Amino acid sequence: METDYRKRFWLTVAVVAALGGLWAARGLFENVSMKKMAAPPQSAIKGAAENRERKILYWTDPMIPGYRAKGPGKSPMNMDLIPVYESEVEGEVHINPATEQSMGVRTAPVEIRVLSGSVRAAGVVAYDETRVANIQSKTSGWIEHLYVNATGERVKKGDYLLEIYSPDLVATEEEFLLALRNRDATKGSPAAEVAQRGGEMYEAARKRLEYLDVPAHQIKDIEVNRKVFKTLHIHSPFNGVVVQKMVTEGMQVSPGMTLYTVADLSKVWVLAEVYEYELQGVHNGARVKMTLEAYPGKTYTGAITYIYPFLEKETRTVKVRIEFENPRGELKPDMYAQVEILAGKERKGLSVPKEAVIRGGKRDMVIVAFGGGRYAPRQVKLGTESEGYFEVLEGLKEGDKVVTSAQFLIDSESSLKEATQKMLTADQPEVSAHDAADGAEHKASAVPDARTKRKSARAHEIAAPEKTDTKDMGGMKMDGMDMKDMDMGGMKMDDGGHQHHDHGSN
Repeated sequence: METDYRKRFWLTVAVVAALGGLWAARGLFENVSMKKMAAPPQSAIKGAAENRERKILYWTDPMIPGYRAKGPGKSPMNMDLIPVYESEVEGEVHINPATEQSMGVRTAPVEIRVLSGSVRAAGVVAYDETRVANIQSKTSGWIEHLYVNATGERVKKGDYLLEIYSPDLVATEEEFLLALRNRDATKGSPAAEVAQRGGEMYEAARKRLEYLDVPAHQIKDIEVNRKVFKTLHIHSPFNGVVVQKMVTEGMQVSPGMTLYTVADLSKVWVLAEVYEYELQGVHNGARVKMTLEAYPGKTYTGAITYIYPFLEKETRTVKVRIEFENPRGELKPDMYAQVEILAGKERKGLSVPKEAVIRGGKRDMVIVAFGGGRYAPRQVKLGTESEGYFEVLEGLKEGDKVVTSAQFLIDSESSLKEATQKMLTADQPEVSAHDAADGAEHKASAVPDARTKRKSARAHEIAAPEKTDTKDMGGMKMDGMDMKDMDMGGMKMDDGGHQHHDHGSN
């Protein structure tokens, strides 16, 4: 019986020793693995030397989302920084050749071109405000007859527009006839003063008729015929078109009421909107070419006569006035027009096709093609527009290739990819290597990386058994092993870790 107990005891010791060995080996293996994960990559500078043909945009630590540095060095986590190349920019997408063909992707090179310095803008044909007249009544009365009875009728200077009966005009005519008779009666008076007063009364009565817009030939008729006319007529002040008619026959009118609006359309204005960033070079006297949808293929030439001194707040544009001759009346007010202002001298500059630019409210973008199905968006700063091309001031260099078709599909895919990355990582500002070194201790304690967390957790797991109570088993210590209720061939461990024999079966 004693021999069986000893066999069972040493069997238990062997099993426990095996379990402890496996536990220690597992901890050692994981500790070595974590050291390998935490170890920095081989020299980043050496890797950069092997990739000299690619441009390094910045240096980063992938364990710190959004961290950027201008040169090699150590990150706040005391890790070697790794380079990010031009072909690894954020938002880059990869498209296989079959998809490229089905999308109809086309590219164009960024190249130096001759820029004309012209500015294109949208405009609207308008009346020449100096050639518009409102014809109003200066007396109260009634419209007896209309000679021009429809809006849009063409009139010439001096044409009759209407006849009006006015009691005030009739009274003024009678005063004029009285002054005329008095002048004739005193004309041969020996008293020079009497003859002079007669002439002055005549001139005053005549002036009152002129001030009431009675035409000179009608005043002459009154003087020749020596009678009062019931109605007086009003003439057109110049050649033009009746653009507004406010009266009908028999209508009563009052002083200050507008009867007609007549506009001379032999010259018209075009009011164009020029964006504030395109104002450079736009000046009075600059030549302008204009096209209209109504007359395809036909070009009109004019010149800027005025640049308005204020900015339109809503559109961020400045209005410019352009004058055009309109002898045949082809240019009609409120027509839409496209104008090209020849704002400066020709010069050479870096340019891209207009269709390659994705214009936005705050920034302008293009899609750059790197080859091999790789594309990425890039922000650019644009200059003037010239003959279907935009001048590029910043963001591209000669020889780059930009996408001219399907760029919106590529931009959407890139934006989706970038948005997904931003949801997974917080955006942080670019930090220089020097600033990173100064704040390394603070950031290391505030933002521990995943490797540090894993190492700490593993160390805790390995060290934890040392904090547990030691169980004594015949002079042999089993750290961290719970022997409670363990049955090994009839031998059990109690709560205190002591063995006792189960004699129930014997």
